[in-house]
Amino acid sequence: MAQGERDQGTQVKGATGGRGPLDGWGPSEKGPWAPVRDDTIGLLGGFPGDARRYRISRLSKAARLREILAIASHYDILHGLTPVSFRQLLEELGPTFVKAGQILSMRSEILPESFCQELTRLRTDVEPMDRELVLQTLRAEYETPIEEIFDAIDDVPLGSASVAQVHKARLVSGETVAIKLQRPHVQEIMAQDISIMRSLARRAQGLMGDDQFLDLQSVVDELWQSFREETDFLVEAHSLEEFRRNNASCRFVDCPRPFPRLCTEHVVVMDYIEGIPFDDREALLAQGYDLEEIGTKLVDNYTQQMIDDGFFHADPHPGNLVVRDGKIVYLDLGIMGRLSSHDRSAIADMVSAVAARDSAGLKAGLLRFSVSDLRDVDHASLLADLDSIIADFGEADLAELDIGAFLNSLISMARRNGIELPGTVTMLARSLVTLEGTVDGFLPDASMVDIVRAHIKAHTRPLDLAKGELRSYLRESASASHGLLRAASQADTAMEMLTRGQLRMNLDLPGTENPISDMAHAADRLTMGIIIAGLFIGSSVVYYARIQPVIFGIPVIGFVGYVVALVLGLWLVRQIMRESRR
Repeated sequence: MAQGERDQGTQVKGATGGRGPLDGWGPSEKGPWAPVRDDTIGLLGGFPGDARRYRISRLSKAARLREILAIASHYDILHGLTPVSFRQLLEELGPTFVKAGQILSMRSEILPESFCQELTRLRTDVEPMDRELVLQTLRAEYETPIEEIFDAIDDVPLGSASVAQVHKARLVSGETVAIKLQRPHVQEIMAQDISIMRSLARRAQGLMGDDQFLDLQSVVDELWQSFREETDFLVEAHSLEEFRRNNASCRFVDCPRPFPRLCTEHVVVMDYIEGIPFDDREALLAQGYDLEEIGTKLVDNYTQQMIDDGFFHADPHPGNLVVRDGKIVYLDLGIMGRLSSHDRSAIADMVSAVAARDSAGLKAGLLRFSVSDLRDVDHASLLADLDSIIADFGEADLAELDIGAFLNSLISMARRNGIELPGTVTMLARSLVTLEGTVDGFLPDASMVDIVRAHIKAHTRPLDLAKGELRSYLRESASASHGLLRAASQADTAMEMLTRGQLRMNLDLPGTENPISDMAHAADRLTMGIIIAGLFIGSSVVYYARIQPVIFGIPVIGFVGYVVALVLGLWLVRQIMRESRR
């Protein structure tokens, strides 16, 4: 949730309109800046501490489950959901399901693209907390009277979402800040919902077995991890500090400065940023900004986040960006992603492969991302699918390349070929799609892929490139040498077995697991067909011979032959149709 760019409320002096102590507040015993903390740790369901911390009980879970089922029955989910009704259902179910929808909107390998697109529209603005509740919540976070911390707090929030809302305020030291304040009890509600999801996922996984299309447990675990990070505002405070360190040498990118002494698990206090909204291109032009330069710099910096830092903003939509004093400022760092050095190297290789229309290089980079067993991957089929994707998208100029369609095709193709990609990769893919939409009006004649490739090339030193090529050459040379030695050893063994008459050959045909058995089955069908044809022909000969006795004008022997042939023929057709459907 972004801070916003304008003052939407009237400042009120002090926490209650004056500078005197608030009712019920007294001197702090732990020092002026001691926040209230709960240091309980552990995974939900794994340790009893979480149930105590979030006040989860069987009774509360049962009551919440009844509420969820009532809402679900209202949408008649058993008869199917459209993308719009699915989004509305999640919004009505509450913040946990809204967050699950936001995660699923980035997982096009799980949901169809139409659903992912609709889920990006999940409503984030909700009824704001009233002033008394805001003050009460702040009172619970600080042991120091808030009039000794904040000189003024605006009545009207800058933004209000299902998890938190943001207020403009002024510290007693004079700095103008934004306070991101978590709604009371939202942690307990979300933890209880995820606990219910985990129980349902465990039971569903037991019913579906190992052949299920979707690993429900992994989705719930990802939701739990996202919940822990996004409801612990200290994580966001650390993200702000890390992002500022990573971009300290970048003169055109910035983010709010956090105030660590005032940040707690439920409150983030940071600089108030006022600038030109990123999607207000007319205002940017009026201030003399070059739109293409802004778009190019944004993509270049995002490439730095992906390739160089491995710490990237996972939701770079225009509402999270403003332009101020010649800088692009990220306002909300609540959703961040991380990439290992291995993943960053694979991304660089894939970008280079796309730019060079190299299917083999794209395949190598894709396989490096996989978290599944690759022994059963049909490499010939995979390469053919990649050739098809390159053919579909490779003819377009880089400036016309639809990154969203390309990434979705790549992820769907990986899924069809049994390649499971980690959630971080699909999150990055969705983030790039969002970024493409953000800079769509800024780069009419340029290409994101071209900018990314130029960044990689410019930030790769010749010495590093030479070292990388040397390592690659040595690695491939060692692999080739070992392969030759293994081939020579196997050839020697094969020749020895051949001379002894012990050589056997295993036949492997694409599309079949047991070719010999399938060939025998085909021969059995052919034999059965010949028998059926023989029965019809023999019965016809008997019919024309008029052999006695007869039934229905047909010799008994011929009649029996016709019946047997008919039964066998119908049985054979039924078997063929059943196997075709299977």
